[in-house]
Amino acid sequence: MLKKLLIVIVAIFGVLLSVPTLVPGAAKYFPSWMHPISLGLDLKGGAQLLLEVDTKTMLEEKTAQLYDEVRSAMIDRSKGMIRFSGLKNVDGVVSFAVREEDDLSKAKGRLRSVLGDTVDISSSGNVISLSYSDKQKEEMIQDALARSIEIVRRRIDALGTKEPSIQSQGGKYILVQLPGVDNPEHIKDLIGKTAKMTFHLVNESAVQQAVSGAPAPAGTEYIDGLPIYSRVEVSGESLKDSQADFDQNNMPVVTTVFDAAGARRFAKLTTEHVNERFAIVLDGKILSAPTIREPIPGGRGQISGGFTVQGAKDLAVLLRSGALPAPLQVVEERTVGAGLGADTIAQGKVGCLVGVILIMLFMIIVYRVFGFIADIVLLVNLAMIIGVSALMGATLTLPGIAGIVLTLGMAVDANILPFERIRDEIRNGSTPLRAVDSGFNRSMKTVLDGELTNLICSLILFQFGAGPIRGFAVTLSIGVITTLFTCIWLSRVLIDFYMHGKNKKIGYVKK
Repeated sequence: MLKKLLIVIVAIFGVLLSVPTLVPGAAKYFPSWMHPISLGLDLKGGAQLLLEVDTKTMLEEKTAQLYDEVRSAMIDRSKGMIRFSGLKNVDGVVSFAVREEDDLSKAKGRLRSVLGDTVDISSSGNVISLSYSDKQKEEMIQDALARSIEIVRRRIDALGTKEPSIQSQGGKYILVQLPGVDNPEHIKDLIGKTAKMTFHLVNESAVQQAVSGAPAPAGTEYIDGLPIYSRVEVSGESLKDSQADFDQNNMPVVTTVFDAAGARRFAKLTTEHVNERFAIVLDGKILSAPTIREPIPGGRGQISGGFTVQGAKDLAVLLRSGALPAPLQVVEERTVGAGLGADTIAQGKVGCLVGVILIMLFMIIVYRVFGFIADIVLLVNLAMIIGVSALMGATLTLPGIAGIVLTLGMAVDANILPFERIRDEIRNGSTPLRAVDSGFNRSMKTVLDGELTNLICSLILFQFGAGPIRGFAVTLSIGVITTLFTCIWLSRVLIDFYMHGKNKKIGYVKK
């Protein structure tokens, strides 16, 4: 008795989970965790972006960093400077010549200790060459793709976009689906920004040269007409947090908080260069170049640059989510109108409704009272699929609706098997009660085999599929589990309640 009561309670709970989805406006009467199911791009409308990770630029930047690291290693006075010449970066290969032959092995050892196994180091005569192997490049590309996906996800979530679908595609592409987004331009701009921020000292002695258009001195570069030292004093990678705020004049600013290492470097910068300017560079453009009035030891900074309120919020989101490891290019953009999504929902409802009605009529005509019980189980199964999907945070798509319809068809089959077995048992002389018991017990193995096979197939689809295929696999998997519960346990409980321990005539069985 306790087992039957537990089965009924679980069924009622599953139906209640579906009420916020099936009854408009009912969600406000339920706890926040019992929410309506989220609709996918094809049902709700929205935007779809296909982004390409610019791996070529990323590899060029990696090689440029390698060039700087090699130069720093060779001129490191704390370890003893190694004399060299002809340092160059050509076609992804950094090379230089060691002047003293005795320093060749010393130079290679130092480079290996600094760079580890991240690059291949070779030598020919007194010339040392460093480059990334194909395997190392592929690892960097895959790492950049994974990091880009995570950063894009953080940026979109920070903007409050609900249920985005973000996944890799084709090795260097990222597919972003944004349900409910009518105008993707704002989001597209934020996603596409690399958000690489660095802090540099301003070379005041070269200001006149920058104005006159003269070449920049060694170790200096011009950005937006301002001469800054190429050396990065503090990197944006040291940022721990960033928020939009207002200054004393109620103007929008962006506050920054560095981690421990970044705070030390920032404190050192502001302590040693009081009354000097430093430039805050974001994606190759100067945000501002304030003068250091006093040391800032706490690791907290403030960026002002004539921001609007929205501009300050956007920059804070970008800095907080981190810099992209490689630039992203939008190679394809699609917009699905909400009206088209509404038409799809309406057609899906009609399709489901017609299918369910036909199935229910068939079951009643063929199996009479037992068919009516099977119809109740079918409706409970449908409600449980929707409710459990909403509870798990799954997104319903058009293929997902197809998965629900397919599940209902399989659920009917799971009811037909024991019913037909009951018919055979009665024809063989069993009493109705014994026939029901034997029919469910003997058909259970067949039902389990069929449903578990479907579950394995749906799990494979989820693992190796993408986009709509995964949505289909999710609803199919949930449907398999709810079908096993309703058709094996709930159906038996309802039939036992109908039989009430008596050998009642089973209408669809004729001897």
